[in-house]
Amino acid sequence: MRDKVVYKEIKIFVLLLFSIIFMSVLGQIIAFGGFEIQVKKHIIKMIFGLAILFGIAQVNVRFWKSFSYLIYLSCLFCLFLVSLLGATKLGAQRWIDFYFFSFQPSEFMKLSLIFAIASYYSDLSGYELKELKSHTIPFLLTIIPAFIILKQPDLGTAMLLSGVGIGMIFLAGFPTKAFVWSMVGFLGICPIGWYFLHDYQKNRILNFIDPDRDPFGTGYHILQSRIAIGSGHIFGKGLFQGTQSSLNFLPEKHTDFIFTTISEEFGFIGSVLIILLFAGMIYFFFYIGSMNKSRFSRNLCFGLGLMLFLHVFINIGMVLGILPVVGVPLPFLSYGGSSFVTFMISCGLIMSLLLKVKG
Repeated sequence: MRDKVVYKEIKIFVLLLFSIIFMSVLGQIIAFGGFEIQVKKHIIKMIFGLAILFGIAQVNVRFWKSFSYLIYLSCLFCLFLVSLLGATKLGAQRWIDFYFFSFQPSEFMKLSLIFAIASYYSDLSGYELKELKSHTIPFLLTIIPAFIILKQPDLGTAMLLSGVGIGMIFLAGFPTKAFVWSMVGFLGICPIGWYFLHDYQKNRILNFIDPDRDPFGTGYHILQSRIAIGSGHIFGKGLFQGTQSSLNFLPEKHTDFIFTTISEEFGFIGSVLIILLFAGMIYFFFYIGSMNKSRFSRNLCFGLGLMLFLHVFINIGMVLGILPVVGVPLPFLSYGGSSFVTFMISCGLIMSLLLKVKG
């Protein structure tokens, strides 16, 4: 029986590692097709990310529980630092620049939030989980950084952070009836939030409703994305043969819209393969969590799985036009250091639980 369990753990480890390396290399190959992308940097990023993954996999998960609140406060401090001294790129102040490298604290804030909420709920009793007041602290842990990130402005990351935090609160045992009424109340006040959005954010929502309202302006992204995806057909046009991507009709083809490039060049078959790889990874995250007796480990896996799911769902949803464009990278594939490292750390944490690293 023990041999079967070990064999299954090894199989999951191999499948996870294959999915990570395959999608990372695919992202690198697609980056090679863009003259504006420095491929050498992408290769270094991938090697660095894999080194982090294997390093994190050797650390016992109890270490992260011990320092969870300190990690959260450090990331929160970095968010405040961004608002004061952060570098501005593409009209948004989201990065801390150290000249030789820069990073986006909001990406790491998602991880630190998962640590903090997982640690908080692991210390509560079953009775306390049923009390509404017990969920106040996780809500505040979520809403404070989300508000700061929204002011950068970064609506996509703020939505993701909120989704991860609220999802973890619900999975931890938040009463279902109270959760439903909370969602109804949230939807009721959404129209008020419209007046606090920036003009470009309002345009993204309006273009989601009617992409043809401004085809050469604010609706350009989603229309070109749909054309590229549809032109890929079943088997795609071939690597670097996509007209929308190679002729630069497709914006952000190596970052937020990389799935569109994949769909055009590898077609429906390639797109489904990527979705299946992500589905398998998400399943493994939740499966490993369900197999752990430690409440912190279980909450951690559920939070990481939820973060991966929301990234994939929102990114693919927006390039297909079924969700508004909010600027969310596709894990492992999109060109960008902070997001890539964040998900490498996530997979390292999962692997440390899978391998049952001793403290």
